[in-house]
Amino acid sequence: MSELRKAMNDQMLLKGFSERTQKSYLAAVRLLAQHYHLPPDKLSHEDIQNWFLYLLKERHVAPATCRAYLHALRFFYCHVLHWKKLNTGFSIPKKKQQIPDLLSPSDVHLIIENAASLKYRTAFIICYTCGLRLSEVTSLEIAHIHSEEHYLQIVQGKGFKDRNVPLPLSTIQTLREYWQAYRPKRFLFPNRDGYKPISVASIQKSFTQSKSRAGITKNGGIHGLRHAFATHQLRAGMPIHQLKTILGHTDLKTTERYLHWCPQSGEGGRSIDLLQDLLEEKPDE
Repeated sequence: MSELRKAMNDQMLLKGFSERTQKSYLAAVRLLAQHYHLPPDKLSHEDIQNWFLYLLKERHVAPATCRAYLHALRFFYCHVLHWKKLNTGFSIPKKKQQIPDLLSPSDVHLIIENAASLKYRTAFIICYTCGLRLSEVTSLEIAHIHSEEHYLQIVQGKGFKDRNVPLPLSTIQTLREYWQAYRPKRFLFPNRDGYKPISVASIQKSFTQSKSRAGITKNGGIHGLRHAFATHQLRAGMPIHQLKTILGHTDLKTTERYLHWCPQSGEGGRSIDLLQDLLEEKPDE
């Protein structure tokens, strides 16, 4: 497997895969090989199909997980072993994406106020006021914060694209308070050893707990803060093309999905300080 592993690593590097994707793809190929106790290049299309049937019927592995394995194996067999096609005989339908319930400003305020610590409170605030994906928040480094110019530098976001997003004054004030308390060295939100970023799962878990303490029963995880940012900015008059740039979307149609919450979105051309608005307006009684 060592030569095959090296060849697969080389191909993934050439394709620009993230470290996380590389690890998950290698793990999928390793699981297949371990199941048959054979090198993966000695297996047939039928062997691979039977492995997926085993996962679904006997191990009750989630379809989404099997879909991820299928992507990994297609890459390995088609790009490393140069098969013309991976014939598994079946396809796993993509699960319909559930749109989370929209969090109101009052909901967001309550969740932030119920954060377990200043660290998580700050992470929630950045998600909401800057419209970031959680993976972008955990990857933030001190060097990416440009407080004098009022923007955050998002390095290698989704699709390996860099972009700058507005950094509101109230969020800068929160970051300064956080800095005084934690003094992070490289990553804004380091893990316990201080040298690597905090895990996505850690912040997601804390968000779920904060939402529960706040009594918010709407569905959706921390990505709901990004949805709330987009919707609240559109309602305040931000042009959709400006929002598209801030969110890092490639296709305007992706941004337009927020319009169903904003039937009369404006074209005021401004970006509001969402945190300041929360501080000025108390949650609904």
